[in-house]
Amino acid sequence: MEPDPSTTPPEKLGPPWTILKILRWTTHFFETKKVSESARLDSELLLAKVLNFERMKLYTHFDRPMSEDELGEYRALIKRRASGEPVAYILGSKGFWEIDLKVDSRVLIPRPETEILVEECLKRLDKDADARVIDVGTGSGAIALSLADARPNIRVAATDISPDALALAQENAAALELAERVEFFEGDLLENVRADFFPCHIIVSNPPYIGEDERDDIMVDVKGFEPEFALFSGADGLDVIRRLVPASFDALESGGHFLCEIGYQQGEAVENILKAAGFVETSIRQDYARLDRVVMGQKP
Repeated sequence: MEPDPSTTPPEKLGPPWTILKILRWTTHFFETKKVSESARLDSELLLAKVLNFERMKLYTHFDRPMSEDELGEYRALIKRRASGEPVAYILGSKGFWEIDLKVDSRVLIPRPETEILVEECLKRLDKDADARVIDVGTGSGAIALSLADARPNIRVAATDISPDALALAQENAAALELAERVEFFEGDLLENVRADFFPCHIIVSNPPYIGEDERDDIMVDVKGFEPEFALFSGADGLDVIRRLVPASFDALESGGHFLCEIGYQQGEAVENILKAAGFVETSIRQDYARLDRVVMGQKP
């Protein structure tokens, strides 16, 4: 009788390859090779893609044998993940707030921490708000599209310096049927945004904020695959923020709000930059790990 696949050591598992066996073997492989800190989740997501399953469906089909074609396709995805390629790029999509986004190497992968920016913006936008919002450095369009989806009466401008990123963000806007309410502008910071968006009620940004002196500490699946222009910003990571804050102050209406994602050690420095530019009611919001993550201020 074949050994119980739920108790057999993963390294001793072999054919016939059922879903349970392949998941246990892949998780063990990712863990021993130090491929991922979420080895089991990565294994499940990749296998669900191959089988065209919802991830939880795997748990009700543990005994299902996999075909040779399925195994071949799965091995190819395992190889890509083992090289360091992020799961989101392999899957081609990422869930963020209440929407799903197409993602690839043209853009930064949206993180759960960035949802804090969306949450804080929505606090400042009534449900029926008729406001102008600018998302600077939109990437995949995660923030801009989440806000437009949640507040049907706002107008959103989304900017990026990368035409490739903007092309992907526009694909996401079309897929979410938000293309008529979110407009995209190529340029540095607020440059090239159409004049009728100013003055605006909110400027929000997840800018590059990693310092060049931190490059060696960044995980390979980040610095080796995600676009550098969306990650690094000078020696201390604050070059873009130093330019963005005063430009935003000038572009906001009286009473308008500026919100910016930051590195966990940058809270005090960025709050001081806001104060120096003239912002009041400044504050720092921590993420779910209790690390400084968002700095906010209001124009008097």
